[in-house]
Amino acid sequence: MTAATPYLGRRNPTVKAAILLAASLATLGFLDPRPLLGLYALAVAAVGVAGRVPPRTLVLGQVPFVVFGVGLVAVNGLSRPGTPIVPGSPVSAEGLTVGVALALRGLVIGVLTIGFLASTPPRDLIVSLVQHARLSPRYAYPVLAGHRMLAAMPARWATVRAAQAVRAPLRRGRPRFGLSDAGRAAFALLVTSIRSAERIALALETRGLGERSRTVWRPVPIGRGDVVLALVVLVAWVAAAVVDLGL
Repeated sequence: MTAATPYLGRRNPTVKAAILLAASLATLGFLDPRPLLGLYALAVAAVGVAGRVPPRTLVLGQVPFVVFGVGLVAVNGLSRPGTPIVPGSPVSAEGLTVGVALALRGLVIGVLTIGFLASTPPRDLIVSLVQHARLSPRYAYPVLAGHRMLAAMPARWATVRAAQAVRAPLRRGRPRFGLSDAGRAAFALLVTSIRSAERIALALETRGLGERSRTVWRPVPIGRGDVVLALVVLVAWVAAAVVDLGL
């Protein structure tokens, strides 16, 4: 790791995954929107500062969670019985409170997930899981190979389309593509992907994954910083639980 790597990027992926899972499960127990709002603000600040996630990425990554949250607020506000927020209104205060709490749960989990994905290289995650979570290399490395295949697909698609553009008729100086061209490009991408998968499967098989204990190149250690991160998250969630219980 270089000195420019953000704090979250230097933390062990297995520890971060365990923290994400534990924090997500603990968040499901909160019923009061106030501690969830505080956790959400802390999570956004932590991901932005400690993870150096660009604001645009952070905002765009939360759009699906915001849309889902709006639906939760609307459904619970209209369907749950209780005191109307305005006399004669179909929206109940109790339903609105529950809906906001559910929406904030999703936002908190979403922000933590964005921070985890943005600060965790896939290779380090797989190696860490093999080292510390005892995940079998028979399953771990094929997953990494599949991820890299998916990441390479946009470049392959661009190559296929560039090859089609050489032979395509021109319209106003630009290649003209139709639905049939897109279908042929998709078929070409499928064929090349299948061939690549066969080569990768053969390469993994020749390495005898899972047959015996293996050494790890560039291991991913667990250090004091990982313990500090876990303790900070624990303190934040305990404080939120105290507020939620009204202690």
